[in-house]
Amino acid sequence: MTETTKTRSPEFRLAAGALGGLRQDLFHDAFAYRPLPPMRTDGALTRRLSERMRARAARTPHALVGLAALITALIGIGAADGVGPVSGIEIVVTGLLPALTVAMTLFRPVGAFWMSMALTPVTAVISGGEWPWVPSMFLSHLVVLVVVAARTRPRTAAWMWVLTVVLGTFLENFGWHYSSTTGPMAVTSAFALLVVTVVQTRREAEREVTVQRTVTAVERDRRTLLEERTTIARELHDVVAHHMSVVAIQAEAAPYRVENPPPELEQAFVTIRENAVAALTELRRVLGVVRAEDYQAPDAPQPTLAELDRLLANVADAGLVAEKTVTGAVRELPQGVELSAYRIIQEALSNTLRHAPGSTAKVEIGYVLGGLGLRVVNGPPTGPVKPSPGAGHGITGMRERVAMLNGEMTAETAADGGYEVAVFIPVPLAQEPMQEPTQSETS
Repeated sequence: MTETTKTRSPEFRLAAGALGGLRQDLFHDAFAYRPLPPMRTDGALTRRLSERMRARAARTPHALVGLAALITALIGIGAADGVGPVSGIEIVVTGLLPALTVAMTLFRPVGAFWMSMALTPVTAVISGGEWPWVPSMFLSHLVVLVVVAARTRPRTAAWMWVLTVVLGTFLENFGWHYSSTTGPMAVTSAFALLVVTVVQTRREAEREVTVQRTVTAVERDRRTLLEERTTIARELHDVVAHHMSVVAIQAEAAPYRVENPPPELEQAFVTIRENAVAALTELRRVLGVVRAEDYQAPDAPQPTLAELDRLLANVADAGLVAEKTVTGAVRELPQGVELSAYRIIQEALSNTLRHAPGSTAKVEIGYVLGGLGLRVVNGPPTGPVKPSPGAGHGITGMRERVAMLNGEMTAETAADGGYEVAVFIPVPLAQEPMQEPTQSETS
């Protein structure tokens, strides 16, 4: 059987796929219960309505289908009015049943299509009028096609149109009739289904674009997060490598500072140096993993808060006036804390230059018991703000640095239209020197 399948022509496979689609769309669970869902109310017009009116607007498709059913019934009853003994049957067949078929699209859309197909020759025979679609059935079948096509896929619309034309062509060969409505039905339904298909295709394309944009935004944020973490890892490598180098050098020099050191002490210092050198080797391997191809190692020590005045002078040359305020006893903090604090202030000032041109900034540094507090606040922009494709990436980097140090951070719009970044970085008390009397420095 596998060899037979391989030898089948592309035409045969195409026809088999088409018939499979027909069976899936119009035969499988044709009379299944599928209620028409409410309309979305987040459009440009509906979102301006009140909550109560939006709830009612969500039922607009149901109201339109009901109105079409009512018009269909009135057309059928009007056509049967004044007819003799069969007028009662004709009212039911040409008026009420077509209206019921239209209403059926609200709950069983595919079943309504088959009911309309079966009802077409019945109404034509009983009414004895136009063939094969009398006026009420013409409107009813057209509405059914449109509603079912709107609720399914474009392939279903094509199949329904083909079956409608086939039915009309087949019925034209039976009965005595003065005129045929197959041509008008074919043209009108083709135009209506084409409009529905175009609208559906456009909505599907917009939905796919929205999904793709969401996925792209998530991937971009994830990539940005990884880049920020990689940058932090590179900088921390220099900090840790410096300390490990100091440990190795001190361990090697320590035995020479003691007269006649015992062998155990010498062996302990040798072990310490070996471990420090091994740790440096592992650090270099880790840095090799996170280093970019164009990465160049810095030729100067990583910056600390002691170099903040130089940073403020640089941003002043770029057009941003920043005022620094230091409170508390200034003391030396762990180098990782100093580096992260400097980078956070640097990024906050860079964001001010990009997003708030013409404003001023305040940098507050608070040396408090148990940690370091930072606050960078700028006023509203006074000049034109140029679009920045990297908006939000700097905030991500700051949050990563604060999270690495188990700190807390808030970044939000200020009351005057500016922006404020507030950070607290805890520093273990065991690493802090004796506290000095509190003093303030403003520059």
